Amino acid sequence: MVNHVDRETTLCISLAARPSNHGVRFHNWLYAELGLNYLYKAIAPADITAAVAGIRGLNIRGAGVSMPYKGDVIPLIDVLDPSAERIRSVNTIVNDDGHLTGYNTDYTAVAKLLQTHKVNPDLPVSIRGSGGMANAVIAALADHGLAGTVVARNHTTGAALAQRYGWDYSAEVPETAKILVNVTPLGMNGPDEDVVSFTRDEIDRADVIFDCVAMPVETPLIKIARSLGKETIDGGEVAALQAAEQFHLYTGVRPTDEQIIAAEEFSKP
Repeated sequence: MVNHVDRETTLCISLAARPSNHGVRFHNWLYAELGLNYLYKAIAPADITAAVAGIRGLNIRGAGVSMPYKGDVIPLIDVLDPSAERIRSVNTIVNDDGHLTGYNTDYTAVAKLLQTHKVNPDLPVSIRGSGGMANAVIAALADHGLAGTVVARNHTTGAALAQRYGWDYSAEVPETAKILVNVTPLGMNGPDEDVVSFTRDEIDRADVIFDCVAMPVETPLIKIARSLGKETIDGGEVAALQAAEQFHLYTGVRPTDEQIIAAEEFSKP
């Protein structure tokens, strides 16, 4: 499925140190499916300041922003949406006639998933990881009414993240944890793809397992959790929802659930 491209085509991009094809395939599939004269292209910027200036100068409609640029772009744009202001992290820029607004659709996606899965806000959480994505996830968890423990090997970033949201910090998962959230690369395609981010005992004691890894969707953690009949939220759900929210911000069109599922399936490697 190839969309027509001409001088009237609206351009959207993504800015990443190591661009993937997921967003390219997801957005372009939906553009063609919905008959929108848009084109999406992934870019590895040589200079992030110049790249954001190019969004204005070339009238690029929108840009996805990946690590390590989610904080770097903040002083380069005009205003932050509450989703980005909440965590001081931008993963989406929208250009309205040269006025650049920063959003964080990771936060929005996780917040929506907690609602649709009807996650009980009284359950104690343990979140493993303390990077940029962990910041978005824990903010959404906290705003859902959840509280718990940040578990991270890096004491400095882990303790700082926990303190920011009034959570506890620990190097170990508390035995009381009923919701386990992985926001590390453990289980992702690559050198750690066979690593389970929580122990079998920790999984046994939990009620809800949430893995933010999207490649693959069925990580070792998710496979074990599903075999035990646990409630699961997987990284594919996060990736699809955040991309769909970006799509809506860029185009003003909200795809159906069926179209989002089809686009996500087309986007898989």
